[in-house]
Amino acid sequence: MPDDEAPRSAAPGTSAWAPLAGRVFRLLWIAQLASNLGTWMQTVGEQWLLVGHGALTVTLVQVAAGAPILLLALPAGVLADLTDRRRLLIGAQFAMAALAGCQAALALTGHLPPAALLGITFLLGCGSALNAPAWQAIQPGLVPRDLLAQASALGAVNMNTARAIGPALGGVLVAAAGAGWTFALNALSFLGIAAVLWRWRPAEPPPRAGQEREHVSAAMRAGSRYVRHAPRVRRILLRAALFVPGAAGMWALLPVVARQCLGLGSSGYGLLLGAVGLGAVGGAVLLPRVRRGQSAGRLLAGSGAAFAAVLATLAVTRSTVVAAAALVCAGVVWIVALSTLNASMQLTLPSWVRARGLAFYLAVFQGGQALGALGWGLVAAWAGLVPAMAGAAGFLLLGALSVRRWPPLDRIPPDPAPADAWPQPSLPAEPAPSGGPVLVLAEYTVEPSDAAAFRRAMSHVERSRRRTGATSWGLYQDAADPAHFVETFTVASWAEHLAQHHDRYTGLDHEFETRARRLLAGPPRITHALASPPSREPTSPRSSKESSP
Repeated sequence: MPDDEAPRSAAPGTSAWAPLAGRVFRLLWIAQLASNLGTWMQTVGEQWLLVGHGALTVTLVQVAAGAPILLLALPAGVLADLTDRRRLLIGAQFAMAALAGCQAALALTGHLPPAALLGITFLLGCGSALNAPAWQAIQPGLVPRDLLAQASALGAVNMNTARAIGPALGGVLVAAAGAGWTFALNALSFLGIAAVLWRWRPAEPPPRAGQEREHVSAAMRAGSRYVRHAPRVRRILLRAALFVPGAAGMWALLPVVARQCLGLGSSGYGLLLGAVGLGAVGGAVLLPRVRRGQSAGRLLAGSGAAFAAVLATLAVTRSTVVAAAALVCAGVVWIVALSTLNASMQLTLPSWVRARGLAFYLAVFQGGQALGALGWGLVAAWAGLVPAMAGAAGFLLLGALSVRRWPPLDRIPPDPAPADAWPQPSLPAEPAPSGGPVLVLAEYTVEPSDAAAFRRAMSHVERSRRRTGATSWGLYQDAADPAHFVETFTVASWAEHLAQHHDRYTGLDHEFETRARRLLAGPPRITHALASPPSREPTSPRSSKESSP
């Protein structure tokens, strides 16, 4: 597919740590590290309390924590786009703090049976699912666009550092004071994020006069429609789906590698996780240099091939030193791949649908991790560790090779801020916001020599119309007059059509429309027709002719 959805590229930042220069980002990063440490400590406490109830019950901790993101990602994205994201995040932190505090109280008083523990874990997972799209969506408001890749890398460093340190701290605390205290510290860790968000006052554009809030069902359809008709977003999701499940093989099978291949205990396994964390920090430091002059396709292909080599090394080595060195490489590659995918998604999505688009990304990412871990675990149980690791490595290699066939759209688009360059229709009487559906007809005159170029330009306009709200679209050429073209598209309501004119119409949409308009031999003739007119008007369909759709 041609790289036409993203005309320009932003230069990478000069320093891996540059995003930390922003005070709010820095404070949130520190607070998030404390929260991530609390989450991993809580996981250790939960697993310790369930260890006497069988291996399957222990694995249910990860299922209960991770399943909600698959169930709630899109509704959470819709909520984040329709409400104040800052307030939503603060509310989620307080809710999770209350749940973790309840878990701590029950554990410390000896009244936490497995069912209650898993139930609270599931509710905490729901809080995380509610939190995740809004958290991702505020990142472009915290750092400049050209530092988003570094900010994404620092987020991954945050998680991997907590993954390496948190279980060790949790083990020490469980041994010294009991599992209940890991839950108590986890409850406190959420309050740090809430405190920083409470003091943060993001700059928000004032609402447009007469702007009507989307209904939840319509917002979910709009988010799905946007992703379906945004080639760049679909390609990012494809690249994530071809990387994450294979890479999940390392996270799922590393404990088995530590015990069966390397003969290590829990402390040795902690050292292996520390090697991944060390590599993650190194990857964040090297990221600006690695990204310089490299396309997203090359970075993702190289990451897949390198991660496959790590899995192959872990499958055959019996040396702890070699395994640790491979895991350092894995940490670097993990950061490069995740920051590339995450930053590409954040840079592409306009504000009005950002959380919904990121919800799809999170669902693919978390689903890929869960299904990949389950799949490679089943292969290991059936055929052995080496075939499972080889299968995961093969999956990654196929993903890396597929970049030639399905490359990501590498160039970063211009800032997808709303562009008020599409004039609002001027009608004798403003229809009711819920009136519709709305049929828009645009008649164009095009010289026969420009007809082929016009049809190509209108193919991009079609995607723009569908992304911003059109439920159907068509382009027709008059059989009697080849210079006469008619574009038609339908929008569910008048409110959604006005959103096409304002909130959803970005600079990229305007660029596509301008390319097509340059090929016209005269101004277009536009007609708006409503199937359901306002109640104050007669019941027959009405239409209006304007100079712009």
